[in-house]
Amino acid sequence: MTRITELPTDEVVLPGNRACAGCGIGIGLRAVTKALEGRLVLVNPASCLTVLGGMFPTSSVAVPWVNVAFPSTAAAAAGLAAGLRATGRADEMTVLAMAGDGGTSDIGIQALSGAAERNDDFIYVCYDNEAYMNTGTQRSGLTPRGARTTTTWTGKRENPKDVPRIMEAHGIPYLASTSAVFPTDVYDKVVKARSIEGLRYIHMSTPCPSGWQFDPKDTVTIGQLAVETGLVALYEVEDGAFRLTGRSASLARSGKRKPVADYIRMQGRFKGMAEEDIAAVQAWVDQRWAGYIARHEASAGESTGA
Repeated sequence: MTRITELPTDEVVLPGNRACAGCGIGIGLRAVTKALEGRLVLVNPASCLTVLGGMFPTSSVAVPWVNVAFPSTAAAAAGLAAGLRATGRADEMTVLAMAGDGGTSDIGIQALSGAAERNDDFIYVCYDNEAYMNTGTQRSGLTPRGARTTTTWTGKRENPKDVPRIMEAHGIPYLASTSAVFPTDVYDKVVKARSIEGLRYIHMSTPCPSGWQFDPKDTVTIGQLAVETGLVALYEVEDGAFRLTGRSASLARSGKRKPVADYIRMQGRFKGMAEEDIAAVQAWVDQRWAGYIARHEASAGESTGA
């Protein structure tokens, strides 16, 4: 695994942008663009990332950037990839589609599913800040149970969709789950994805101080706690083989996850959440975690011939 001191020093995410203080997107975007060595064309819909990038004729990101309609991120990326192939320039840059959870799991899922079915050749990163943050914090399909938004003011009743599993069901060659606050994990997975042809999907948890209601200085702490509790798992699936990575692999060995309540109580969006609802989330996390462990151990057994 790459060490933080080994990350490239070249930057395409420039100082100064319109993102909120403490926004996790910039942390993740720096790791992603470093892994692609700045040789990319980025496609994104209306989103917080659009705000970070800035408005024409100024930009805080020094790469080609295509803003597209909300539901069409994957379709536009497929078209750009086809255009680069047709002009003999496919080796010059990677097509990177990057959209939020709403633009991926809800509005953009049709185009993404179609691209996955065709196995179009680009990388898709969903930065998951768990609501439609750019338009005022409305709930999305990835908003967690119990979270208050402007459209779930008493707390969301449902658990979030498992979009990586949905993408895995398409049989794509590579997918991964990561967190922006673990930049070396993000970096390593994008480097690997870059070397693979076809649709590569990376789901990146991205803490949001304004929407999740915590102090901007705590972005990294909150993101790490999401992983420490098992709410977010770091893993990858390559050609059907599942393995936990980084801190999640360490937690699998130690069995010392922190309670979900520690994570919930640090965020204002969960204020007033009943103890029985917290217990229900804990049970849901425990069940998912057991599934991760079983798959991880099964793949390890297969690789050793056990």
